[in-house]
Amino acid sequence: MMKSKLSISTAPFLKKKETTPKIMLLVVYTLIPVLGVSFYFFGLSAIVLTLTAVFSCMFTEWLFNKPEEKMKSLKDGSALLTGILLALTLPPGFPLWMVFIGGVVAIGMGKAMWGGLGQNVFNPALLGRAFLQAAFPSAITTWSPPNGSYFSFRGTNTALPFFQGEPVDGMTGATPLAQMKFEYVPTDFMDLLFGNTGGSLGETCGLLLLLMGFVLVVKKIIKWRIPLAIVLTVVLLSGIFYMIDPQIYPSPIFMIFSGGMLLGTLYMATDPVTTPLTAKGGWVFGIGVGILIVLIRIWGGLPEGVMYAILLMNSTTPLINRFAKTRVYGHKKAK
Repeated sequence: MMKSKLSISTAPFLKKKETTPKIMLLVVYTLIPVLGVSFYFFGLSAIVLTLTAVFSCMFTEWLFNKPEEKMKSLKDGSALLTGILLALTLPPGFPLWMVFIGGVVAIGMGKAMWGGLGQNVFNPALLGRAFLQAAFPSAITTWSPPNGSYFSFRGTNTALPFFQGEPVDGMTGATPLAQMKFEYVPTDFMDLLFGNTGGSLGETCGLLLLLMGFVLVVKKIIKWRIPLAIVLTVVLLSGIFYMIDPQIYPSPIFMIFSGGMLLGTLYMATDPVTTPLTAKGGWVFGIGVGILIVLIRIWGGLPEGVMYAILLMNSTTPLINRFAKTRVYGHKKAK
């Protein structure tokens, strides 16, 4: 009997053999140069802090899964990526025991309690960072200036749990956002572009982050509409305030290249699980994030607003998905 060459099946029709591990690892590969730059500016602390966050996230992932799924969940790369992103949101002198707690919260409360990969409402890395912001506000706002010894710890990395570490000279360098918000002192654009500023590990080399983001867009790993909507909204809204009073309000260029703007826009606001599904929803989400970033940075009590802006918009994703639907082919537009 002759075998039929016609194969009939239902949608979806997948043309590429992309898997979750491949996608996760590709994102991790783009973060390796960013980690390299953070090591250049902050030395050994950047590496040890990253390893601690990754170990904490992977251990918690292993702990909360069923015995038959423990190794499978670790191999998908999501816990590895969450650990790296969490580390990049933290200051280089942050105590390692606090980093470990942040990883446990990121996976336990940000992912496992929702049902695992693909079920979470909030970005796990940002949720872990938000917990650390609330639990340890002093430690997480103590910054180390760049360019120091490559093979020594910074700040209170090695402080014992629940004990105050020994004070270290030069560990309270202000970030560009703090200088602008509280002292109205802008930072040189070239320092912002190449990362020669104080701040979190991921607030380094805006030029490199843009390049890695371009790679993700070309590879179609992230949705280009969301970062574009965020950047355009921030430029437009901050530009209006800048024209009103350039001595008080930062310029659009400063808003884009300072703080965690680029890291959050390219790697966290584009999380496919916690962002809207449709193109229209992506525009709404991105505009909302951009508006919140500007409002929090200008009128909020803290100089940074990227983390809270993304988390707040994550909470609106189910609502956006409900109202930003696309018309199904062959059906009339719903009233």
